[in-house]
Amino acid sequence: MDAPIAAANVKLKRAYAPAGPQDGLRILVDRLWPRGLSKVAAALDQWDKEIAPSPALRKWFGHDPDRWAVFGHRYAAELAEHDGPLQRLRALARRQTVTLVYAAHDEAHTHAIVLRDVLLDRATLGAAASPPRTIETAGSPSKRDAR
Repeated sequence: MDAPIAAANVKLKRAYAPAGPQDGLRILVDRLWPRGLSKVAAALDQWDKEIAPSPALRKWFGHDPDRWAVFGHRYAAELAEHDGPLQRLRALARRQTVTLVYAAHDEAHTHAIVLRDVLLDRATLGAAASPPRTIETAGSPSKRDAR
């Protein structure tokens, strides 16, 4: 089994917040470039689009806090299915401080939280509650989703 990653090695930061020396390696973990942000201002070392949620999952979630718990479990499942990008990120985080950079305005409901928790092998999946008994599939809204 691989050595665990120290929690202090994985940080989260909004793309619009200024970079700092304590950030270590700054990796944008969004599929889309942050709106209105120049490459210079972003001060990124890498952009890993592959580790971001799929377009279908991102659109389904729509940053709706009511969908947060289900989103966390779905995204963790996507990460498990596409293990290569996750293993590359784990290898980096074992050796140095890595800051997962994201653009979402809602800092409490961003995929970067789930990604950090998966990297650190935390069972909370972004502090999401346990999954509902029935998880609807992307594109197939449940009655709860029909608002």
